[in-house]
Amino acid sequence: MRKPVSRLLSVTMLTGALVAGGPAAASAGPAPATAAASVGSLDVEVGDEHVVTGELAPCDVDGPLSAKTQGGSVGDFARFGGGESRCGRNGAVAIGEAAGRRFETTLLKRFGGPVIKVRSFMAKCSTTEDGSLGYIEFGDVTGFTLPENIPQNYRLTIPGGKAGTPLASLTVNETVTPTPPDGSLVTHMLHIKLFPQGGGPAKGDIYLGTARCDPYGKKKP
Repeated sequence: MRKPVSRLLSVTMLTGALVAGGPAAASAGPAPATAAASVGSLDVEVGDEHVVTGELAPCDVDGPLSAKTQGGSVGDFARFGGGESRCGRNGAVAIGEAAGRRFETTLLKRFGGPVIKVRSFMAKCSTTEDGSLGYIEFGDVTGFTLPENIPQNYRLTIPGGKAGTPLASLTVNETVTPTPPDGSLVTHMLHIKLFPQGGGPAKGDIYLGTARCDPYGKKKP
């Protein structure tokens, strides 16, 4: 049995590099930091069937501050267990956190791939004065193998597609930051992308554990 694994991510930058617009912008004062989180989401299309869940149990520092989901089946594509999210501010720091359990998808099985299970998972982020920190944690996984040390944006593929193409790509500890960096961060515990090279019998994305933070509050998640 695989023990729970956790990893700490960080995105920071110099505050002065983010100030723009001259004296008028500087005198306006900084916007409050923002954070949001959700247990996960699914947007999958197979043949004529298209299923979209939206974000499950979403929270936001500007409300709602917490949310819960009892979980359940999403068509015959996947099943989410229960989960909850919490968001808030501690002084100038914004924090978003979401946790879920007993996720399972049998979608790849119909194409000859494995059943993917994640027993428990969590994603969290918090802002700093000039950046954001992201954190993930998860328990036992089934259907894919992970190394002992998991780097940021660790990607693996599930083989079995036509002409050697993958059935899916899995990105663990996924971190998304803008270019150029501005201190904001989106982190996902797991991102499953179906037939990533295109042209397959299915397409779409499944996310487990999502947290978004922005120290300057420029973007509402």
